[in-house]
Amino acid sequence: MTDPIRGKTWWIVGASEGLGAALAQALDARGATLILSARSQHKLDTLAQTLSAATVVQMDVTDIHSVANAAKQTQHADAMLYCVGTYEPTNAKDWDSEIVEQMIDTNFTGAARVLAHVVPNLVARGSGNIMLIGSLSGYRGLPDAIGYSASKAALMHLAENLFIDLKGSGVTVQIANPGFIKTRLTAKNDFNMPQIMTPKVAAHHVIRAIDSQRFETAFPRPFAWVFKWGRYVPRSLFNRLF
Repeated sequence: MTDPIRGKTWWIVGASEGLGAALAQALDARGATLILSARSQHKLDTLAQTLSAATVVQMDVTDIHSVANAAKQTQHADAMLYCVGTYEPTNAKDWDSEIVEQMIDTNFTGAARVLAHVVPNLVARGSGNIMLIGSLSGYRGLPDAIGYSASKAALMHLAENLFIDLKGSGVTVQIANPGFIKTRLTAKNDFNMPQIMTPKVAAHHVIRAIDSQRFETAFPRPFAWVFKWGRYVPRSLFNRLF
């Protein structure tokens, strides 16, 4: 099996902090050349200085022109990892259109904007890797997750579409669905978060998923089983857990 990481150029979208930064460090340690993208030029520059082979391409996934400009500079990449995410606990009874739409635009529509450039390029080349970072929250609707949960469910569905359509093209499509990761985003939660992971531990799971080349990976177990297999239990029973 060909190593999907060593010697390859990976474009990490959402690399400035949290899981994205941890993945940059993990991929760098495995011998990948990196292109780092996010909105914060300063954070990307600081991260790049700690890596052996990384360049910075600033990009805002909610801006179509910014995405198009970044895509021109990253056409040579062998793989793309979409790790952008924004989150704000939001209950439907307290609907805030700006917050909800921002989560959808960043977590899902932004991915579609980037993929609009990446997919045709990799298909034309006949090889490449696409790894999307979803969430366990995408498996079932959850309380106080208007916007976030739906955007991650949409991203997971998009990954399934890509996987079917790109079969036989030489392009490997994958999605990793993590549970709670200790970041500035989960710091907003005021409830218990079972099996919460550091970004470094979560990055380890994603790297293992990339190596496996399997389509879907959910972690950490056994917490992930509650969500993945919870799709097949009666909704009333699943909802009681939350």
